[in-house]
Amino acid sequence: MKDHIWRRVVDIGNYILRYGATVRDTAKVFGVSKSTVHKDVTERLPKVNAQLALEVKKVLEVNKAERHLRGGEATRQKFRNHGPDRAEGRAGTLPPLL
Repeated sequence: MKDHIWRRVVDIGNYILRYGATVRDTAKVFGVSKSTVHKDVTERLPKVNAQLALEVKKVLEVNKAERHLRGGEATRQKFRNHGPDRAEGRAGTLPPLL
C-alpha cells in the first residue's frame, strides 16, 4: 500500500472515531468518494490497524442503526420549512387522480 494511502486510511479511521462521523461526512472532509471511505475502513484499515478498525466498525454500526432516524428528521424539516408542494419542487405539475 502506498504511503499516502496508508496515511489517509489511518486519518479517516481516526476522524470517524473522534467525531462519530458518517461515511458521507468523512468523504466530504477528505475530498474522496463515499466508496473510497468505505473501502478504506472496511478493507484497508484492518490490514493497517486492526484495533482502530474494530472501533471504527462500532461507530459505523451505530450510524447505520440511526440512519432511518436522521432521514426521517430531514424529511420532517423539509416539509416544515417548505410545505408538501414546495418540498417536492413541482407544485401543481402532477395530473389529477382519476
